Amino acid sequence: MSTGWSTHRLLLLRELQLRGTITAVATALSYSPSTVSQQLAQLEREVGAPLLQPDGRRVRLTAQGETVAAHAAQVLGLEERARAEIDVSNPLPAPVRIAALQTSARALLPRMLDMLAVTHPGLRVEAWVTPPEEGLFEVEARGFDLVIAEQYPGHTREHRPGLDRVVLGRDPIRLAVGHDSGVFSIEEAADAAWVMEPEGTAVRTWSVQQCRAAGFEPDVRYSAADLLAQVRLISSGHAVGLLPEQLLAGDESPVRLIDLPGSPHREIFTSARESSRDAKGVIAVRAALQQAFDDAAAAFGDPNAMPHID
Repeated sequence: MSTGWSTHRLLLLRELQLRGTITAVATALSYSPSTVSQQLAQLEREVGAPLLQPDGRRVRLTAQGETVAAHAAQVLGLEERARAEIDVSNPLPAPVRIAALQTSARALLPRMLDMLAVTHPGLRVEAWVTPPEEGLFEVEARGFDLVIAEQYPGHTREHRPGLDRVVLGRDPIRLAVGHDSGVFSIEEAADAAWVMEPEGTAVRTWSVQQCRAAGFEPDVRYSAADLLAQVRLISSGHAVGLLPEQLLAGDESPVRLIDLPGSPHREIFTSARESSRDAKGVIAVRAALQQAFDDAAAAFGDPNAMPHID
């Protein structure tokens, strides 16, 4: 008589399909690589078919392994949907883990937590500042329950399977210069030193394209993923850059912001697994995030944008 397949071991196989290596799975789930290997070997015995095969110093899924991993994704999704339905009747929702990009973590999370303290006291929210690419991946891989991500004009992010997408709103992007700068348009910044995010990011590509559209190749002397570090370089007069207004919301501006041609904006959105989007905690967090975004925008008279700082 055959035995059922362990859901826990199916999870490990699904993690391997997503993360690519046993070491990465072990790191993500706080196991040792040997433990992961042993559990996957046990799953092979349960299934009665080879699921892994050597690939140099690593392993990869066989055709049967891919089939079982796809089945595992469905099983895990069904289990999560069942948990979400059960959670509705619980007075205290399950904890919600959030991956947030830096600007939203600064501008929205404090407001969101204040609201949840009133509407859902006792709800545990855990948040990490994480790049959108990593956050979206980790939501699919069940490392997080919700991600706050961004999308720049002309750079649509990949729609990862099994994730939904809910738009929070728009965030204008403007040229930022020091208060003593003689630059008053992007064209006048042709000879300035620029600070941008690292190469390979969507925002870096977009920013370079804005400069080229203005007729010049930017002199990118500084690269920083930390936008607050960019603000420091700009406010001290050592660089200029393109910044989203959400980064500066609620503060006396340390920089002067200049409109760009076409008034571009980035789109802020959240994504959750379709199997968990109806969980009580996820619904509550999303509602509070939307209210936080809307309140910040409405405070400056624009329902679709963050404040314009002159």
